[in-house]
Amino acid sequence: MITVHGITASRAFRPLWVLEELGLPYHQVARDFRGDALDEPSYLALNPNGRIPTLVDDDLVLWESMAIDLYLARRYSPPGELWPDSAVGEALAWQWSFWVMTEVEHALLSVLMHRRILPEARRDADKVKRNLGLLRRPFGVLEQTLAKRPFLAEPRFTIADLNVAAVLSWCIPARVSLAEHPAMAAWLKLCLARPARKRAQQAEPDLDTDS
Repeated sequence: MITVHGITASRAFRPLWVLEELGLPYHQVARDFRGDALDEPSYLALNPNGRIPTLVDDDLVLWESMAIDLYLARRYSPPGELWPDSAVGEALAWQWSFWVMTEVEHALLSVLMHRRILPEARRDADKVKRNLGLLRRPFGVLEQTLAKRPFLAEPRFTIADLNVAAVLSWCIPARVSLAEHPAMAAWLKLCLARPARKRAQQAEPDLDTDS
């Protein structure tokens, strides 16, 4: 059985969402980054970076949420579902997955940290302002794209949409307004309303907390 190491309230949520979309059985080990679980020798043998998520699928041990997502979709998606149909669609899935990590994730995470997560004494309004400015261009790029087509890689929801939406879901707790990006906002709402995403979120109460 596929095993995912990491709590739902982390980047491990991304492969959990993929697994729910694919309807695959999996085992989740509740390794929390807010403790010592990532420094245990048994875990470092799997992921010497000491980060989550980590995927174990038979003999394959894989790190990095986007790599895991793309692997799962490529290997297990039935035709016409999560993995794109053509070489062009595959290229777009890679493009958008890399794009959201390089152009969006760091700045959006900084906004989230300084608005909601860090203690009040460590929050920096200037960093929030600066990172919101950095998001202006990539948000504009995505808005222009989604104003022309309903999804990113195919005429249907694919791994490209899941990967980008999983990162952009931080806009909600970070209180980042999408009022100036109506196509992006509508697309994100549609992606986040998918039943598989909701199932992935609800899995946490039944986690296996053994390491």
